[in-house]
Amino acid sequence: MTQTVHRTILACGVLAAVAIGAEPFARGRLTAQSGAAATYMTEAELMATLKEAAKSAPAMHTAPVKNADHYRINIVRRTTPQGAIAHPDGTEVHHIVDGGATLVTGGTIVRQTAAGRGSAGATIDGGVSRHVAKGDVVLIPAGTPHWYRDLDGGTITYLEVRFDLPK
Repeated sequence: MTQTVHRTILACGVLAAVAIGAEPFARGRLTAQSGAAATYMTEAELMATLKEAAKSAPAMHTAPVKNADHYRINIVRRTTPQGAIAHPDGTEVHHIVDGGATLVTGGTIVRQTAAGRGSAGATIDGGVSRHVAKGDVVLIPAGTPHWYRDLDGGTITYLEVRFDLPK
């Protein structure tokens, strides 16, 4: 899984850079930053962070890779289906690194009366269901409802890259 995680981080970084910076790059406004440090995390570091996070959030836990003003990069592990959600200000890329699930996207979020934002009771009406598994990549545009409805074998782990976040 180590090579997969490293390739995924690189691929998602390229996707985010293209999505965020294609226009400025084309106009020649981007300049290289000399001495800018890269962020490196080993699979062992990420998995240790996930294990620690599971103690306080057993249903869904994250290991941050790098979070900044305009992007967030995390390894996410879900151990139970969570409620449907939509992020109005952030496009997401999910690269599945372990496990599988039924992912529902689009449609309308339906909340139970007592349910709050992203709560376990929220579902999607009229969305598209698709099975995703290790190696798959999903692009979820800002504002698109999404929901990992069923988890194969009880867990799914994915690299999540969010970009175009509010300033």
